[in-house]
Amino acid sequence: MTSPLPSLTDDDRARYEWQMWVREFGETAQRRLKAATAFVSRVGGVGGAAAQYLAAAGIGRLVLAHAGDLRPSDLNRQSLMAHDAIGRPRIESAVRRLREFNPSIEIIGIPENVCGQNASRLIGESDIIIDAAPLFSERFAMNREAVRLGKPMVECAMYEWEAHLTLLLPGQTACLACLYPQDPSHWRRQFPVIGAVAGTVGALAAAEAIKTITGIGDTLAGTLLVMDLRAMQFRRLRTHRAPTCAVCGSPPI
Repeated sequence: MTSPLPSLTDDDRARYEWQMWVREFGETAQRRLKAATAFVSRVGGVGGAAAQYLAAAGIGRLVLAHAGDLRPSDLNRQSLMAHDAIGRPRIESAVRRLREFNPSIEIIGIPENVCGQNASRLIGESDIIIDAAPLFSERFAMNREAVRLGKPMVECAMYEWEAHLTLLLPGQTACLACLYPQDPSHWRRQFPVIGAVAGTVGALAAAEAIKTITGIGDTLAGTLLVMDLRAMQFRRLRTHRAPTCAVCGSPPI
């Protein structure tokens, strides 16, 4: 039996008033957001922007995972961080800033990066996953659990001026392993970053999550959005499930 949607408080209605004016949105969509839990892997430039806009939209619960301490080189893109937090855990800064921004939502910070050993525990109670991890080992671990648990995953990435975004729906669309059967050997933890590009794809990832949770609008399920912000060019590429995929193909994992 589906649990009833939570009611909105007077504070909720005041905070999200302009959002509920959006065509097709209204109180029902806002209540769906309030009932939902989103898991965000890494809260750097991309994931931090996604988390901030989900908090702004009124997601009921945010679970954030990010290990490691803040470094000066993080500050060109990680908008949830602050200069005086250099040398301290990034997850602490992210949680503090988001709680200050919207104290009415639940925020859980976990000082871990996703791996094969913790993926099930970290994403198990979430309704949607936002993958903003820099390494494919983390991405593949989340992908396997998302497929196994049947959870939608917003897949987002950027490099220099380029960004990619898609929505993976287990059993309906290609999974990450369909798109990348092997770990790309050239991918590295550190790479060139324009902060505004990271923020752009993070904001779009939040929009994709909001549409998925509320059932409003057209999502990127089955479509890869490729953005070149240097030239302001956008392409939509169809994605296809691989029948022999080791993760989502037959027989299932």
